[in-house]
Amino acid sequence: MGEYAGLILACLTFVGSHFAMSHPLRAPMVRILGEKGFLGVYSLISLAAIIWMVVAFRRAPSDLPLWGAGDGLWIIASILTLLAAVLYAGSMSGNPALPAPGAEVLASKEPHGVFRVTRHPMMWSFALWGIAHMLVASRPDSLIFVGSIVFLALFGAWAQQTKKRATMGDAWLGWQARTSYWPRLDRLAGVGLLPWIAGFAIWLAATWAHDFFGSYGAGLFRWLGN
Repeated sequence: MGEYAGLILACLTFVGSHFAMSHPLRAPMVRILGEKGFLGVYSLISLAAIIWMVVAFRRAPSDLPLWGAGDGLWIIASILTLLAAVLYAGSMSGNPALPAPGAEVLASKEPHGVFRVTRHPMMWSFALWGIAHMLVASRPDSLIFVGSIVFLALFGAWAQQTKKRATMGDAWLGWQARTSYWPRLDRLAGVGLLPWIAGFAIWLAATWAHDFFGSYGAGLFRWLGN
C-alpha cells in the first residue's frame, strides 16, 4: 500500500481534523477564537484537507478495479444516488442537526419529510452517494478516497448525537426517540413531493455532469448515451 501512502495520509487528516474540531478541540477553540473565529478556522482547515485529498487522489495509481461493474451494479448505484439526492434535498430545511439558531424548536416538532426516514438525512445522503461510487468504481484509490467520506458521514452522524444531547438536552432526546439513525427506506414514499422533485433534478444534473469530468456516463445517461 506504499503507493497509496499520500492518499491515505490525506484522508486520515481530513477525517481526523473533522472529528478533532467537532468534539475534543471545539470547546477550547471557541473559547480562544470565538464562535465566528472557530467556524472560519474550521472551514479553512477542512478546505485545505479536502484539496489535499483531491490532489493525492489524482496522484495515486489508478489500478484496475477489484471487481467488474455490470449493468446490475450500475442500476443499484443509480438508485442509491437518486435516494441520496432526495435525502439531501429534504435535509436543507427544518434540520435540528444543523448548527443553526432554533434547533431546539425544530427538534420539538413531529418528524416530517425526509426526517421520517432518518434523523440524519444529509449524512446518509453522503454515505449512500459514497457506497454507490464504491460499487461501480472499485479501484483501490477510489475505495480509499470515497470510503473515508462514507466513514466520516456515518460515524460522524453517530458521534454528533452525543454532542447534541449535551447541548440540546431534552429537545434532542425527544427528537431522537421519534426518529431513526438507520434509514427507514419504506417511508421514502411519504416524504412529500418537493424532496423528490428537487432530488431528481439534483440527480439528473449530477449524473449528466459525469462526462465533463472524464468519468463514465452515470444514471440514465449511461444507457441513453449508447
